[in-house]
Amino acid sequence: LYAGVRPVKAYPNAPQRLADPRAAGIDLIILRESTEGLFYSAAVHGRGEVIGDSEARDILRITRPTTEKLHHFAFRLAARRKERGGKGRVTCVDKANVFNSMAFFRRIFGEIAASYPEIEHDYAYVDAQALNLIRHPWESDVLVMENMFGDILSDLGGGLVGGMGMAACAEIGDEHGLFQPAHGTAPDIMGQDKANPLAAILSGALMLDYLAEKTGSDAYAEASRAVDEAVETGFAANRIRPMEFGGDMGTIAVTKEILAQIDSK
Repeated sequence: LYAGVRPVKAYPNAPQRLADPRAAGIDLIILRESTEGLFYSAAVHGRGEVIGDSEARDILRITRPTTEKLHHFAFRLAARRKERGGKGRVTCVDKANVFNSMAFFRRIFGEIAASYPEIEHDYAYVDAQALNLIRHPWESDVLVMENMFGDILSDLGGGLVGGMGMAACAEIGDEHGLFQPAHGTAPDIMGQDKANPLAAILSGALMLDYLAEKTGSDAYAEASRAVDEAVETGFAANRIRPMEFGGDMGTIAVTKEILAQIDSK
C-alpha cells in the first residue's frame, strides 16, 4: 500500500485556523509514499542501528519502481480532481537541495510529469511548502512527497481545517486499498459518545471513490459524492456540530445527521 491519500478540505462552519476568507476554499490532497522513505528504518523493521551507544543511523530509501508508481498515481488523481473542477496540478515536495535521495525522487517526478501534459506540475522544498500551507493553502492541489514529510504535513493540513477528527485516509496499493481515519485512538473519551466520526465517514467516501475507479461503477461514484455532499450540506446548515469543535453533538448524533442528509436527497 504505497500511496497514502490524506484529503485536506475546509467545510462551512467547521473551525478554520486562518482568518483569510480564502481559507474557505482549501481543498487539497497530501499524497504520502507509505512504504519507503525514512520510515523504511522504523523500529518495527529493525533496519536502523545504534553504534556503541554513541551514534545512531537510519536509512532513507527511495526506489525507482515505487516512486514511479507513486507519481503516476499523483497525476491520475489530479486528472480526476480536474474533471470535478479541481486545479489539475501536482507539486513535488522534497529536499532535493540537500539529499541525493530527494534529488532522485524529484528527477523521477519530472520524467513522469512528461506523460501528463494536461496536468500542471511544479516543485517545492518541504520547508517552503510548510510555509505555503500556512500562507496560502487554497492554492495547492495534489502534493506528493516522501513518507516522513507526508506524516508531518498531513497533520499540519488537518489542523488547518478543524483537527484530526476531520482527517480521512486511504492507503492504496496495486491490488488493494485500506481506508481508516488518519488519527489514533482516544482512550480518554472511550464509550462516552464524544468522538467525532467524520474522519471515519469521510474515509468511507474515499473507499467508495476507490471502488468506483476500480470497477467503473457509477453507483459507487454517486455514493461517494452523496457522503461528501451530506457533510458539506450538514455543516453549511449548522446541523453538524461535533463536540470536538465545541458543539453539542456526539458520535451518534453526527452520524444520524449524515444519514438524514443522504436520505433527503
